[in-house]
Amino acid sequence: MTRRVTSFDVAARAGVSQSAVSRVFSGASASKATADKVREAADALGYRPNVLARSLITGRSRIIGLVVAYLGNPFYPDALERFSRDLQDEGYHTLVFTVLEGAGEADTDRIIQQMLDHQVDGIVLASVGLGDALAARCEAAGIPVVLFNRGQAGSGLAQVTSANRLGGAKVADFLVAGGHTRIGHVAGWQGSSTGRDRTEGFVARLAELGQDCVGVEDGRYDHAEAVRVTDLLLGKGLDALFVGNDHMAFAVMDHLRCALGLSVPNDVSVVGYDDVPMAAFAAYDLTTVRQPVGRMVKTTVAALIKQIEDKSAQAGVTEIDGPLILRGSARIPEGLQ
Repeated sequence: MTRRVTSFDVAARAGVSQSAVSRVFSGASASKATADKVREAADALGYRPNVLARSLITGRSRIIGLVVAYLGNPFYPDALERFSRDLQDEGYHTLVFTVLEGAGEADTDRIIQQMLDHQVDGIVLASVGLGDALAARCEAAGIPVVLFNRGQAGSGLAQVTSANRLGGAKVADFLVAGGHTRIGHVAGWQGSSTGRDRTEGFVARLAELGQDCVGVEDGRYDHAEAVRVTDLLLGKGLDALFVGNDHMAFAVMDHLRCALGLSVPNDVSVVGYDDVPMAAFAAYDLTTVRQPVGRMVKTTVAALIKQIEDKSAQAGVTEIDGPLILRGSARIPEGLQ
């Protein structure tokens, strides 16, 4: 019977310590020279680390559960890629579950329970919330939860978002400075903190500037719904639209130009939110508020790992400001051109 190759065999062949072998295969910090020697020795010996055995010994699975809704929005595939890469850099792997945007608490709680069954070390909820009962269970189990791009007042959970109210206010400032007087808003789903905060920041700033929002309609972060409510708002004689995210803004622009024969921005200026890569495409050239996704992901990962490694670490709420990116979908005020 062939003896199983161990990490000690790899260490002896590579000329390093067994702990160095463990660091390489756990994804922890190790020099490139050490990692190359260890992996070369492991390949020569046919060694494969026993992840399950290591997790039983350490009590750590090195797996992070990631729950995401609304993958139709190109913001989230980009964020998922960044999460996977940044967590791998920290020696963790991701277990991804998806739920529908606006899914009920029971659906989300069912997914979280599945993650607990998989013995994850921590959970990131991207654009979804968490019921109080299951949040308490996660806390009791010592499994930290961080909300990404979603706030949940009173939850006690760590939260990382863009500065959504400030972003909405920036759009109001920009459109009023551009001479617009009939401004409407295709809002993001008002059941979400991001949708509400952007709307509240936008409408409040318009009021401070002496303007009323002509109308607010909930586009629910949905392509078809955004088109439907745009028609409702156009009946009020608009000259500008703030759309709650880029995904809906693309739908609105296509509808304005292709179905209605209107010019963007000559007839209607359009501003979005997110600055996904497609916003810079010539077909859209979308003025939009940039969500600094790289900084948001890194901040989320850092907050999660801090709580994993230090159970006494306090959960915080972080808002990260992003700039308004000026392109050709909206009239640019004099002085900003």
